[in-house]
Amino acid sequence: MCGELEDEDRPEDDVYSRFVAHVHSFLAGMKKSGKNADEIHGHLDRLFREQVLAVLDEKRAPDDMSGYDRMVMEPLVFARLAGFIAAHVPLGEDPLRRVIDALMVGYSEGEVAQAHDHDHDHDHHHGHGHTH
Repeated sequence: MCGELEDEDRPEDDVYSRFVAHVHSFLAGMKKSGKNADEIHGHLDRLFREQVLAVLDEKRAPDDMSGYDRMVMEPLVFARLAGFIAAHVPLGEDPLRRVIDALMVGYSEGEVAQAHDHDHDHDHHHGHGHTH
């Protein structure tokens, strides 16, 4: 009886599994699109791939830190890093707006995984102005 709770899937495990699947799907889409011919954007795409894969690497975190815990906490480190770097960019470049814009692009790319994960039941072939 004591082991029953450990055998059950936790909702956090499902959330993390969807995240991992979305990462792999998203990266496969990037690869399918081909390498960016622009050297600078190619570098930035590579940096993105490396960092998102690092988030999935269990060996880079303490043993008692779950994948879900990493998924919840590590974005805060990236946000802190973005703020730290942006603080050194001249204000004329509007660094905060650029960081927030990039954050919102990433958030919208992540919303794809949540599209069918909303809290109301109904037929998805309807016409009240949004898609699922």
